[in-house]
Amino acid sequence: MHYAFILLLFTFIEICISEEDVFTEELLIKPLNADNVYTHFHFTTKWNVPDSGFSSHSRIFPRILGEIIERYNVQELHIGLTNGLWRYEKWGYPVVSASPGGEIWTWFKPDTKDVDKNWKELTNSLSGLLCASFNFIDSTNTISPEFSFRPQGIIDNSEKVNSSYLKYSSLPREIVCTENLTPWKKLLPCNAKTGLGSLLNSGYIHNTRYHSLGLHLRRICTDKYCSHTGLELQQTISLVYDSKTLGTRNWSLIKFFGQGILNSCDLAESSTIYIDNKMNSSNPFRLTLKPDEVITSIRGGTVSEFAKYNVGKTIFSVGVDYLTQKEVTINQLPVLYAHQYLSGYGKENGGLVLKITNNHWSELDVVVLQNIPWYLQLYLHTLKITVGDKMLKPIKLKFKPGKLRTRYHHLEILLRIPAKSVATVSLNFDYTFLKWQEYPPDANHGFYIGSAIISCYLPLARDFVGLPQDGSMIRDSFNASRSGYLVQIRTETLIVTLPTPDFSMPYNVICLACTVVALAFGPLHNITTKRFILKVKDDRTLLDKIKAKLGINLKKKED
Repeated sequence: MHYAFILLLFTFIEICISEEDVFTEELLIKPLNADNVYTHFHFTTKWNVPDSGFSSHSRIFPRILGEIIERYNVQELHIGLTNGLWRYEKWGYPVVSASPGGEIWTWFKPDTKDVDKNWKELTNSLSGLLCASFNFIDSTNTISPEFSFRPQGIIDNSEKVNSSYLKYSSLPREIVCTENLTPWKKLLPCNAKTGLGSLLNSGYIHNTRYHSLGLHLRRICTDKYCSHTGLELQQTISLVYDSKTLGTRNWSLIKFFGQGILNSCDLAESSTIYIDNKMNSSNPFRLTLKPDEVITSIRGGTVSEFAKYNVGKTIFSVGVDYLTQKEVTINQLPVLYAHQYLSGYGKENGGLVLKITNNHWSELDVVVLQNIPWYLQLYLHTLKITVGDKMLKPIKLKFKPGKLRTRYHHLEILLRIPAKSVATVSLNFDYTFLKWQEYPPDANHGFYIGSAIISCYLPLARDFVGLPQDGSMIRDSFNASRSGYLVQIRTETLIVTLPTPDFSMPYNVICLACTVVALAFGPLHNITTKRFILKVKDDRTLLDKIKAKLGINLKKKED
């Protein structure tokens, strides 16, 4: 019995000191302009999955995610829950791009037998895990893009990438709230009680101009020869604070999150904070705490400086005090940005217009992805792509028309946009009359159209705010010698007003009918049921009636 206890103790110690899983946490803080500050949390968990699979012990990797991806044969998973719109013209490019509302795309393994079934069950499981409305995702609002998404993790080079194993869907009407943040924080090893996760207070996070939750899971190599693979889970939170809401341009962790970092996460291999000094030349500021190190980042030909802080066991807080109160706004337009809007008038027909601006000195190849609901009947022959007064011919075009109540429209266009120009993509549609059961409770609010996704490989990444969008961590993005980076831009979501019946009419009809019936039923009921009886007139006065009444009562008492 004594030896068995010692054996169990050694086994427990071996599990605890195992280096099969590693956790790191990082925070990037960047002043975007004179009024806005961008904060990006990046929590990364790497797990060298044992040969026994997900049934084995995991020290810090969330077991629930491992069981989900194993059950539904998932190779790669990306989830975004966003409230607000990222302003590319004013803020540049985010670390992780996300569409307003809910967004999810998944790569299944090539040996998956029934992708549609696994996709439906996966979204239902994720709906319960994150308290989101992913259970409303089905085959009607799901597409399989061919050009816009590629696996970010490792793949087998012997097999060609097949887009039929990719599923993408968005819920532009999804509202992000505390119910999503709480289960998201529970996936962290320290459960947001220590380390950088302790800053994630819902009262301060949801009081921002923009906030986005992200969960990205992919397979990676565990050694340079890639003889064994593992899993990498990246949990991200992007926030944009407004100085007008804070009441001052000076900021600190306490002003942003209501508290400083009380203690570091014991399970974290590193806990680091980076502050970008890019705007220090135009809006000079002073750091309230001397950095542990100043790192120079060379990315795409652009040099930036970052103040690095290592979070320790003591109470930690850092902030910025501006040396001048004069507001200086730098409006440096990004290389590529886009907007979409509706055209037309009335409730019979309309149009969808997408404008893509290329500010680069050379032409750019972009891929446009549109996932348009079936209740908008598109006409492909009305598709027009123009640059100024000239027509622009697409390099490739994929259009899968939608079916009423069955499938969304899937449109992908590969364009080559000339330098210093604006490409306009327009498409006409007709509104569809819905069945009365298909209208939501607030039908007069309108129906949502998801964001358009523009993908491009930029030769120079001058406007990135921290790290490339290929899933690399912040500390791995410094001194990057790559000639370009993949950028994905999400546009605004749109609201269309479909022909909607007056749902108050049934109530009015019921009220009118009930009134008419009541007025008609009352007299008829009185006439048919009441009897007329002759009543003898009593000429006695009131005093005589009272005396007679009292006389009767006295007589009863004497008896």
